This record gives sequence, structure tokens and C-alpha cells, in this order.
Amino acid sequence: MNIKKGDTVVVTAGADKGKQGKVLAVYPAKQKLLVEGVQLKTHHVKKSQQNPNGGLLKKEAPIYSCKVSLASQEGKAIKVSRTHHQKDGKVLVNRKTGEVIRPIKKSVEAK
Repeated sequence: MNIKKGDTVVVTAGADKGKQGKVLAVYPAKQKLLVEGVQLKTHHVKKSQQNPNGGLLKKEAPIYSCKVSLASQEGKAIKVSRTHHQKDGKVLVNRKTGEVIRPIKKSVEAK
């Protein structure tokens, strides 16, 4: 998965198509992302000390990673590829412009 926490993405399919948001969490095992302001679901909240009014709360729900794409600086969806760069090693590159988006860090494997 080329998308990491903190990236800005554009929704390319579904009810929220065209919306843009920041990635709050990544769930690689499920191939899902939690994106700010996208895929809002209504939760019924009971009255409590933390929430004295109770009522309905809107919360983000995970969205499949195949329904989003990384966003360019202009806010448009872009396609990316992994390439070996002389200076930075492996990097993520915009396919259309060839612009380097960020270096790819190796993930630490669990033992």
C-alpha cells in the first residue's frame, strides 16, 4: 500500500467521490484507511458524564484503499509508482510528471 498516515488523498469512487482528506490511520491487513471527513457514519450516543447531552455523533469509518488515490499539490488524484533513485534509494514517484513524492522506508518486520 503506497498510502501512509498523514498523506492527503482524494476519494475516487463511492458516495464521497471527489472529497479530499488527510489519512488518520492505516489498516494494511484489511486494506482500509481512516480518512478525515470521509465515510461519515452516525453513532447513537447515550447520555453519560463525558457526553451529558447524548444524541447522534458523526464519526469517520474505514474506507477501502482501492477507492482513494494520493492527491497532488493542486488537489487532483495522481497515480504513483515505486522507483529506485540514486540519491534517496527507493522513492514514490508521480507517473505523469516524474516528481518525487517521498522516499519509501522499509517497514520493520515482526519476529
